[in-house]
Amino acid sequence: MENHVAGVQAEQPLSLQASISHVVVKAMKELYGRGPTHAKTYFCDEYVFCVMSGGLSRDEETMIRGGEHAAVREYRLRFQAIIAPELIRRVEDVLARKVVSYHSQVLFDPHRLVEIFMTDPEREAGGAGEE
Repeated sequence: MENHVAGVQAEQPLSLQASISHVVVKAMKELYGRGPTHAKTYFCDEYVFCVMSGGLSRDEETMIRGGEHAAVREYRLRFQAIIAPELIRRVEDVLARKVVSYHSQVLFDPHRLVEIFMTDPEREAGGAGEE
């Protein structure tokens, strides 16, 4: 069903996967100053995988060309550890589920960022268990 307002089509609500991709990319852009250009989120049982491409800074791209993959990975993973609480909060808000574990990984050739969230299927994000 299409909704039109003043000749402009109203946007349809995002799927849960698209909503996760959106909040993770938005957080990356806000916290890194530049974010991924593509993202797709997958669900597998209690796991949420957000796979992204693009978004490396110019200095990171230069270091990778210079063979400094390990330095870029170390920096990215250290920074992700610092911003983890904010990413987790945003994902919990979308899922309405508690995230009990989080891991980030950066891959090269081709470049991908992978954010992995493990949710507790028994606990809502506010901490209340389902009865």
